[in-house]
Amino acid sequence: MGNPLLLPELRRLLSEKNETELREMLAELHPASIADFSEGLSVEETWELLGLAPIEQQEEIFTFYPHSKQEQLASGAGRERMSALLERMSHDDRVDLLKELDDEVVENLLPLVAKAEREDIRRLMSYAEHTVGSVMTTDYAILPPDVLVDEAIVRLRHQALAAETIYFVYVVDQQHTLLGVVSLRDLILAKPRAMVRDLMQTDPVSVKAEQDREDVAREVARYDLLAIPVVDSQNRMVGIVTHDDVADVVKEEATEDFHLTAAIAPLTKGYVHSGVGLLYHRRIGWLIILVFVNLVSSGVIAAYEEVLAAALTLAFFLPLLIDSGGNTGSQAATLIIRALATGEIQLANWWKVLVKELAVGLSLGLTMALASALLGYFRGGAEIGFIVGLSMLFIVVITNLVGVLLPFVLTRLKVDPAVASSPLITTVADASGLLIYFTVATWVIDLPTT
Repeated sequence: MGNPLLLPELRRLLSEKNETELREMLAELHPASIADFSEGLSVEETWELLGLAPIEQQEEIFTFYPHSKQEQLASGAGRERMSALLERMSHDDRVDLLKELDDEVVENLLPLVAKAEREDIRRLMSYAEHTVGSVMTTDYAILPPDVLVDEAIVRLRHQALAAETIYFVYVVDQQHTLLGVVSLRDLILAKPRAMVRDLMQTDPVSVKAEQDREDVAREVARYDLLAIPVVDSQNRMVGIVTHDDVADVVKEEATEDFHLTAAIAPLTKGYVHSGVGLLYHRRIGWLIILVFVNLVSSGVIAAYEEVLAAALTLAFFLPLLIDSGGNTGSQAATLIIRALATGEIQLANWWKVLVKELAVGLSLGLTMALASALLGYFRGGAEIGFIVGLSMLFIVVITNLVGVLLPFVLTRLKVDPAVASSPLITTVADASGLLIYFTVATWVIDLPTT
């Protein structure tokens, strides 16, 4: 991996111990470019290259490596260098990295980190995956309420290097209770003898560390924040989540939902870094489940063999009706899942959504029924046209309602509603569509029911 053009040159300079040219290159290139060019180096070569850069630049370059490369560097030689990097990394980034490493590697690294940093790492790693606490950082700027602006700015200068952001400063008391927030702009523009408590915005928007991390994404988007404070049950400040971390959350949640809608268990790593075994494991489970669920559809067809034998033309319209039902249900489910995810609709509003989608389903069903009836008429006459049209109406209305209700039901059961999309909805629509079609056909053709 890495840039194939510069990689041989890097290896040549390293083998020749040409530190002058290597330092010049490190000084001229952006950390992201250096990470790209050097990704293909061995662990020893990479540490040799990083060792020529200041510790601050090493930390920047390291964060641009893919997780697989970071794991190699943390697990191989240079544990002392790795521990020094951990102390320099932002608190949330280093915890993300450590969660990817084997427990044995982490336990070997932590004793080399300063005690305060080690305790912070363990605290952040204790939060469950998908909670706000798992994506927050403890690098933030604070001020007491009873200080003057000129003193506050002096204090911020001392905190600036370690803080993730100082554009918004959080005001806390001696117990670390969150009292308010003040912007750096307001501090700079205020009179030097003004008090921080007179400038701060009281009752700031905040989230709890135990909340689902999707909640923080909604709050940041709703209030257009650069960062949001995280508090515990006593409203004591424990961290912040910045907008760039929110962007990562949105990306990961969207990726997870895409996987779930295709009946794929979410990948913990990217596709490129997932082996054949992992990809098989993530996909086979739902596929096996759907095989057995689809036996219901096969059973419905077997139960109505007499109907198909009496009017073979009916078989011609099976794909049309089944696909229409699946598509209608998937459309409805996608709309509802997205609305639930963004908070546009709430679980308690299910009946309002149901009434609305009943009207939509009837409108869609009548339109599609008319088109299907015409096709049926030209293919098999008036009787077939009537069967196909009436079946299409019932199928579209019912599968549309299934697509609406299933996400609500899964949400109520605390299951990600994304699993209600395409494969599951399509499978349910197949079975219900076949049952509706053959029931209508039996009634119209006047055959005995099975």
